[in-house]
Amino acid sequence: MIPFSILDLSPIAEGSDAGQSLRNTLDLAQHAERWGYQRYWLAEHHGMPGIASAATSVVIAHVAGGTKTIRVGAGGIMLPNHSPLVIAEQFGTLEALFPGRIDLGLGRAPGSDQTTARALRRNLGSDADEFPQDVLELQDYMSDTPRQRVLAVPGQGAKVPLWILGSSLFGAQLAAHLGLPFAFASHFAPQMMMQAVTLYRNNFKPSAQLDKPYVMLGYNVFAADTDDEAQWRATSMQQAFVNLRTGRPSKLPPPLKDYRATLGPQENAMLDSVLSCSAIGAPDSVAAQMKSFIASTQPDELMITSQIHEHSARLRSYEILADVHARL
Repeated sequence: MIPFSILDLSPIAEGSDAGQSLRNTLDLAQHAERWGYQRYWLAEHHGMPGIASAATSVVIAHVAGGTKTIRVGAGGIMLPNHSPLVIAEQFGTLEALFPGRIDLGLGRAPGSDQTTARALRRNLGSDADEFPQDVLELQDYMSDTPRQRVLAVPGQGAKVPLWILGSSLFGAQLAAHLGLPFAFASHFAPQMMMQAVTLYRNNFKPSAQLDKPYVMLGYNVFAADTDDEAQWRATSMQQAFVNLRTGRPSKLPPPLKDYRATLGPQENAMLDSVLSCSAIGAPDSVAAQMKSFIASTQPDELMITSQIHEHSARLRSYEILADVHARL
């Protein structure tokens, strides 16, 4: 069976705060390690009331320091927000502290609105068009024999696997050209998933890091002991997504009964699209939905996200999924 991994945004639930969210993140990672998940990734977002993982490398250190074997990484670092040298130093430091356990996924979106993006890197004039060059610069800093005069210490010679993240054909093309593993954000932008995966696999060029294509797909899972409970739990993510897309970003709301019935056709169509790569239900329902998705997409790995308001219910969802994985 293909590996299952976890993507965590360290959700800040209504009625809670960032400190509790980060403690929940570590608790989930410790459970995930025991349950056999492959890796645990944190995502960089900024200016979002419901996401606590903005200082992504700091949160990675928090998780890696509290676990022993699970791989921990970024899914991802939004490279246009940062100097490649700083990222080489940060992840070189993480690799020095937790050797053989650190991953570095790279994205070209700002992970925020444009005003926040300017505040993050206001004097450097960097934009997404420079992303391929930034990736190459980062690779050079972390190589054994960098060509640049400036050295990344720690960083030089760090054996941190790089991944390219994407939600369009751009990331697929770049990952194929550089011979890097490719993670597609099908958990929130599934529209171009199969086109991007096909392009990546057909154009892949082997590299020193990777000799054949490797595809990870994002996937939402809302698992509970009954189908009705799972559908109810999933409404927290649905509310948060509608709030974000309508310009009202929020903390992760508590679930609402019959939430979809309160929405208009436009909002429901939007949710139908974003949830097309999702499994919602009791264990047997989740198993059937995931088996169908894996058969139709043939990924090498799934990166599972589960935006559930109550921490104990989120733990239960991932516990059920671990049992489903063993069955599949």
